[in-house]
Amino acid sequence: MSAASRAPQRSNRVLRVRRRATLAAGTAAVALLVSACGSGGTSGGGGNTNFVTGTDGISTVPEGKRVAAPELSGKTLEGEQLDVADHKGKVVVLNVWGSWCNPCRAEAKYFAKVSKDYAGRDVEFVGINTRDGSTTAALAFEKDFGIPYPSLYDPTGKLMLRFEKGTLNPQAVPSTLVLDRDGRIAARSLTALDEERLLKMLEPVVAEK
Repeated sequence: MSAASRAPQRSNRVLRVRRRATLAAGTAAVALLVSACGSGGTSGGGGNTNFVTGTDGISTVPEGKRVAAPELSGKTLEGEQLDVADHKGKVVVLNVWGSWCNPCRAEAKYFAKVSKDYAGRDVEFVGINTRDGSTTAALAFEKDFGIPYPSLYDPTGKLMLRFEKGTLNPQAVPSTLVLDRDGRIAARSLTALDEERLLKMLEPVVAEK
């Protein structure tokens, strides 16, 4: 085969290799994006928050090293005023969610069930709805999944930014925090929860005296 005839073949092979490399890079980028939007990652971004993370991804803080949650108040999805500080003396479960978020949909039934199971046991659930452009879709979400507790409406995520650096990752939706009876952060998850893992976060804090 002449050099002239081999040249087009080499050119075609180079093009095929480049196409495969481009495709692989695009696939990797998509996978990273899906991971970031779905699980939200696993880091809150530094800060000295005293979290100890278990193998199940649940982070806890020893009682003597806990820090108080920031002031969290505002209008709910229904337009009513809510201040999380009013629940001091009770254990509070804070769940950050959005109606656009598939992992939020996956965990919603567990939050609805556990919140009902713990009704009347000095436990309050409060949602923080984020990145929903209006309350319409969020209210439909709550109706679809039978969510019985209120959610603060936080479309721009400014409530999340009140937490000490390293506590929450604004990209990590859903996220869940458990506050002890003194309003301090006792446990955290930056991924969706099933009933077992939600109870694993909640029960030890409820058992504290």
